[in-house]
Amino acid sequence: MGSFSLIHWIILGVIILLLFGGNRFSAMMSDVAKGLKSFKKGISEDEDERPADEGRQLPPQSRAPERPIDVTPEPRSREAPPSDSQTRG
Repeated sequence: MGSFSLIHWIILGVIILLLFGGNRFSAMMSDVAKGLKSFKKGISEDEDERPADEGRQLPPQSRAPERPIDVTPEPRSREAPPSDSQTRG
């Protein structure tokens, strides 16, 4: 239920052929085929024009820092952080 069966597709195809006619439908399909061929030809021409040694270039990389960055956590002090009343004055 909810999907078309083979009979539904056949009836739909007959209705489309009656509305558009055999000649007009085949003309539309030939136009679509010509468009696809021209699209493929355009893509192949673009690939032929690109030089083989031209590739993607990465942006220039900055040098690494002279000394490594220390990522170890600092030891916590045992003192409690100042409360809001002490910092306000």
